[in-house]
Amino acid sequence: MNAKEVLALQSMPAASPGYGRPPYRFINREFMVITYESDPAAIRQAVPEPLQPDGSNTVSYEWIKMPDSSGLGSYEESGIVIPCTFQGEPCNFVAQMYLDNAPAILGGREIWGFPKKWASPRLTVAGTETLTGTLHYNDVLVAVGTMLYKHNVMDTEDTARAIAKTQVNLKLIPDVDGTPKIAQLVAYTLEDVHVKGAWTGPARLSLIPHVNAPVADLPVKTYLGGKHFIADLTLPYGKVIHDYIIQ
Repeated sequence: MNAKEVLALQSMPAASPGYGRPPYRFINREFMVITYESDPAAIRQAVPEPLQPDGSNTVSYEWIKMPDSSGLGSYEESGIVIPCTFQGEPCNFVAQMYLDNAPAILGGREIWGFPKKWASPRLTVAGTETLTGTLHYNDVLVAVGTMLYKHNVMDTEDTARAIAKTQVNLKLIPDVDGTPKIAQLVAYTLEDVHVKGAWTGPARLSLIPHVNAPVADLPVKTYLGGKHFIADLTLPYGKVIHDYIIQ
Protein backbone atom coordinates (compact mmCIF):
# COMPACT_ATOMS: atom_id res chain seq x y z
CA MET A 1 0.00 0.00 0.00
CA ASN A 2 1.16 3.50 -0.77
CA ALA A 3 0.46 6.51 1.48
CA LYS A 4 -2.69 7.49 -0.44
CA GLU A 5 -4.12 4.01 -0.05
CA VAL A 6 -3.30 3.99 3.67
CA LEU A 7 -5.08 7.30 4.22
CA ALA A 8 -8.14 6.02 2.34
CA LEU A 9 -8.62 3.10 4.72
CA GLN A 10 -11.71 3.19 6.93
CA SER A 11 -10.15 1.80 10.10
CA MET A 12 -7.89 -0.87 11.57
CA PRO A 13 -7.18 -3.61 10.70
CA ALA A 14 -6.28 -2.65 7.15
CA ALA A 15 -7.15 -6.11 5.80
CA SER A 16 -10.67 -6.01 7.28
CA PRO A 17 -12.03 -2.77 8.80
CA GLY A 18 -13.61 -3.19 12.21
CA TYR A 19 -16.74 -1.17 11.35
CA GLY A 20 -18.58 0.38 8.43
CA ARG A 21 -18.25 3.98 7.32
CA PRO A 22 -20.69 6.49 8.90
CA PRO A 23 -23.26 7.94 8.87
CA TYR A 24 -25.19 5.10 10.48
CA ARG A 25 -28.93 4.67 10.01
CA PHE A 26 -30.90 2.96 12.79
CA ILE A 27 -34.33 1.47 12.06
CA ASN A 28 -36.81 0.65 14.85
CA ARG A 29 -34.40 1.74 17.55
CA GLU A 30 -36.19 1.14 20.86
CA PHE A 31 -35.44 3.10 24.06
CA MET A 32 -36.39 2.79 27.70
CA VAL A 33 -35.15 5.82 29.63
CA ILE A 34 -35.57 6.02 33.40
CA THR A 35 -34.89 9.45 34.88
CA TYR A 36 -34.05 9.88 38.54
CA GLU A 37 -32.68 12.39 41.01
CA SER A 38 -29.12 11.67 42.15
CA ASP A 39 -26.38 13.11 44.34
CA PRO A 40 -25.19 16.50 43.01
CA ALA A 41 -21.60 15.93 44.16
CA ALA A 42 -21.47 12.60 42.31
CA ILE A 43 -22.91 14.23 39.20
CA ARG A 44 -20.33 17.03 39.35
CA GLN A 45 -17.53 14.47 39.68
CA ALA A 46 -18.77 12.57 36.62
CA VAL A 47 -19.07 15.63 34.37
CA PRO A 48 -15.84 17.00 32.81
CA GLU A 49 -15.31 20.75 32.73
CA PRO A 50 -16.08 22.98 30.90
CA LEU A 51 -19.42 21.12 30.76
CA GLN A 52 -21.68 22.06 33.64
CA PRO A 53 -24.47 19.95 35.16
CA ASP A 54 -27.76 21.69 34.39
CA GLY A 55 -28.69 22.03 38.07
CA SER A 56 -31.61 19.60 37.99
CA ASN A 57 -29.57 16.93 39.83
CA THR A 58 -31.05 14.38 37.44
CA VAL A 59 -29.59 11.41 35.60
CA SER A 60 -31.14 9.30 32.85
CA TYR A 61 -30.42 5.59 32.69
CA GLU A 62 -31.04 4.15 29.21
CA TRP A 63 -31.61 0.79 27.61
CA ILE A 64 -31.54 0.77 23.80
CA LYS A 65 -32.36 -2.07 21.45
CA MET A 66 -31.00 -1.64 17.89
CA PRO A 67 -32.24 -4.46 15.64
CA ASP A 68 -31.23 -2.82 12.34
CA SER A 69 -28.12 -0.62 12.30
CA SER A 70 -26.35 0.05 9.01
CA GLY A 71 -22.63 -0.70 9.21
CA LEU A 72 -22.92 -2.11 12.72
CA GLY A 73 -25.49 -4.91 12.78
CA SER A 74 -28.00 -5.82 15.50
CA TYR A 75 -27.25 -5.21 19.18
CA GLU A 76 -28.36 -3.76 22.51
CA GLU A 77 -26.93 -1.05 24.74
CA SER A 78 -27.29 0.45 28.21
CA GLY A 79 -25.82 3.47 29.90
CA ILE A 80 -25.95 6.77 31.76
CA VAL A 81 -26.69 10.24 30.37
CA ILE A 82 -26.43 13.46 32.41
CA PRO A 83 -28.19 16.70 31.36
CA CYS A 84 -25.65 19.52 31.14
CA THR A 85 -24.89 22.85 29.55
CA PHE A 86 -21.95 23.95 27.40
CA GLN A 87 -21.39 27.69 27.13
CA GLY A 88 -24.96 28.16 28.29
CA GLU A 89 -26.51 25.81 25.73
CA PRO A 90 -28.30 22.62 26.84
CA CYS A 91 -26.76 19.25 26.00
CA ASN A 92 -26.51 15.71 27.33
CA PHE A 93 -23.21 14.24 28.53
CA VAL A 94 -22.90 10.53 27.80
CA ALA A 95 -21.10 9.23 30.90
CA GLN A 96 -21.15 5.41 30.59
CA MET A 97 -22.18 2.91 27.90
CA TYR A 98 -22.31 -0.90 27.88
CA LEU A 99 -23.09 -3.06 24.85
CA ASP A 100 -22.61 -6.40 23.13
CA ASN A 101 -21.32 -5.47 19.68
CA ALA A 102 -17.63 -5.16 18.70
CA PRO A 103 -18.07 -2.92 15.59
CA ALA A 104 -20.20 -0.47 17.58
CA ILE A 105 -17.63 -0.39 20.41
CA LEU A 106 -14.70 0.13 18.03
CA GLY A 107 -16.35 2.73 15.80
CA GLY A 108 -18.04 4.52 18.66
CA ARG A 109 -14.83 4.93 20.65
CA GLU A 110 -12.52 5.74 17.72
CA ILE A 111 -14.73 8.27 15.91
CA TRP A 112 -16.97 9.98 18.49
CA GLY A 113 -15.36 8.97 21.78
CA PHE A 114 -18.39 7.07 23.08
CA PRO A 115 -17.50 5.59 26.52
CA LYS A 116 -18.33 2.04 25.40
CA LYS A 117 -17.42 -1.19 27.19
CA TRP A 118 -18.39 -4.80 26.48
CA ALA A 119 -21.27 -6.09 28.61
CA SER A 120 -24.68 -7.77 28.23
CA PRO A 121 -27.69 -5.43 28.28
CA ARG A 122 -31.20 -6.71 27.52
CA LEU A 123 -34.52 -4.95 26.97
CA THR A 124 -37.59 -7.19 27.03
CA VAL A 125 -41.25 -7.30 28.00
CA ALA A 126 -41.51 -9.47 31.12
CA GLY A 127 -44.86 -11.21 31.33
CA THR A 128 -47.39 -9.06 29.51
CA GLU A 129 -47.15 -5.63 31.10
CA THR A 130 -43.61 -4.83 32.34
CA LEU A 131 -40.91 -3.35 30.12
CA THR A 132 -37.73 -4.67 31.71
CA GLY A 133 -34.07 -3.77 31.23
CA THR A 134 -31.13 -5.67 32.68
CA LEU A 135 -27.38 -5.18 32.50
CA HIS A 136 -24.88 -7.94 33.28
CA TYR A 137 -21.13 -7.34 33.37
CA ASN A 138 -19.16 -10.61 33.21
CA ASP A 139 -22.34 -12.48 34.23
CA VAL A 140 -22.84 -10.24 37.29
CA LEU A 141 -26.08 -8.25 37.44
CA VAL A 142 -25.38 -4.51 37.86
CA ALA A 143 -28.65 -2.82 36.79
CA VAL A 144 -32.38 -3.60 36.59
CA GLY A 145 -35.01 -1.19 35.29
CA THR A 146 -38.76 -1.71 35.03
CA MET A 147 -41.53 0.39 33.54
CA LEU A 148 -45.23 -0.11 32.90
CA TYR A 149 -45.59 -1.14 29.27
CA LYS A 150 -47.02 1.56 26.98
CA HIS A 151 -48.95 3.06 29.89
CA ASN A 152 -49.47 6.66 28.67
CA VAL A 153 -49.05 7.96 25.12
CA MET A 154 -46.42 10.68 24.75
CA ASP A 155 -46.27 13.35 22.04
CA THR A 156 -44.04 12.11 19.21
CA GLU A 157 -42.92 15.60 18.14
CA ASP A 158 -41.72 16.43 21.65
CA THR A 159 -39.94 13.07 21.71
CA ALA A 160 -38.23 13.76 18.38
CA ARG A 161 -36.94 17.10 19.69
CA ALA A 162 -35.61 15.40 22.82
CA ILE A 163 -33.81 12.77 20.72
CA ALA A 164 -32.25 15.53 18.61
CA LYS A 165 -30.79 17.33 21.65
CA THR A 166 -27.02 17.80 21.34
CA GLN A 167 -25.04 14.95 22.89
CA VAL A 168 -21.44 15.26 24.14
CA ASN A 169 -18.74 12.62 24.70
CA LEU A 170 -15.33 12.82 26.33
CA LYS A 171 -12.91 11.33 23.76
CA LEU A 172 -9.60 10.11 25.20
CA ILE A 173 -6.92 8.34 23.11
CA PRO A 174 -3.33 7.97 24.36
CA ASP A 175 -0.16 8.29 22.29
CA VAL A 176 2.30 5.39 21.96
CA ASP A 177 4.19 6.58 25.05
CA GLY A 178 1.04 6.75 27.15
CA THR A 179 0.71 10.53 27.13
CA PRO A 180 -2.59 12.04 25.93
CA LYS A 181 -2.79 12.24 22.15
CA ILE A 182 -6.49 13.13 21.87
CA ALA A 183 -8.44 14.68 24.75
CA GLN A 184 -11.60 16.34 23.43
CA LEU A 185 -15.24 17.01 24.03
CA VAL A 186 -17.05 15.79 20.91
CA ALA A 187 -20.60 16.91 20.13
CA TYR A 188 -23.07 15.33 17.72
CA THR A 189 -26.76 15.62 16.95
CA LEU A 190 -28.92 12.73 15.78
CA GLU A 191 -30.60 13.49 12.45
CA ASP A 192 -33.59 12.41 10.33
CA VAL A 193 -35.49 11.39 13.45
CA HIS A 194 -38.84 9.70 12.88
CA VAL A 195 -40.64 8.65 16.06
CA LYS A 196 -42.99 5.71 15.52
CA GLY A 197 -44.40 5.57 19.04
CA ALA A 198 -43.73 7.07 22.47
CA TRP A 199 -45.05 6.37 25.95
CA THR A 200 -44.49 7.43 29.56
CA GLY A 201 -45.18 5.67 32.83
CA PRO A 202 -44.03 4.86 36.34
CA ALA A 203 -40.59 3.26 36.49
CA ARG A 204 -38.12 1.83 38.98
CA LEU A 205 -34.36 1.35 38.82
CA SER A 206 -31.93 -0.73 40.86
CA LEU A 207 -28.16 -0.13 40.52
CA ILE A 208 -25.66 -2.57 42.05
CA PRO A 209 -22.06 -1.48 42.78
CA HIS A 210 -19.48 -3.00 40.44
CA VAL A 211 -15.89 -1.83 39.96
CA ASN A 212 -15.90 -2.34 36.15
CA ALA A 213 -19.42 -1.03 35.56
CA PRO A 214 -19.79 1.74 38.15
CA VAL A 215 -23.36 2.76 37.31
CA ALA A 216 -24.19 2.80 41.04
CA ASP A 217 -21.70 5.65 41.56
CA LEU A 218 -24.64 7.86 40.55
CA PRO A 219 -27.10 6.60 43.17
CA VAL A 220 -30.87 6.73 42.89
CA LYS A 221 -32.49 9.18 45.33
CA THR A 222 -35.93 9.72 43.79
CA TYR A 223 -37.65 8.06 40.83
CA LEU A 224 -38.96 10.62 38.37
CA GLY A 225 -40.48 8.33 35.73
CA GLY A 226 -39.81 6.44 32.55
CA LYS A 227 -40.07 6.97 28.81
CA HIS A 228 -40.36 4.32 26.13
CA PHE A 229 -40.11 5.15 22.44
CA ILE A 230 -39.32 3.62 19.07
CA ALA A 231 -37.68 5.67 16.31
CA ASP A 232 -35.69 5.66 13.10
CA LEU A 233 -32.69 7.99 13.20
CA THR A 234 -29.24 8.70 11.79
CA LEU A 235 -25.94 9.11 13.64
CA PRO A 236 -23.73 11.51 11.61
CA TYR A 237 -20.14 12.53 12.21
CA GLY A 238 -19.51 14.84 15.16
CA LYS A 239 -17.47 17.96 15.85
CA VAL A 240 -14.89 18.94 18.47
CA ILE A 241 -16.23 21.62 20.82
CA HIS A 242 -13.34 21.62 23.29
CA ASP A 243 -9.75 20.41 23.02
CA TYR A 244 -7.93 19.85 26.31
CA ILE A 245 -4.51 19.67 24.61
CA ILE A 246 -4.85 22.58 22.19
CA GLN A 247 -6.27 25.35 24.34
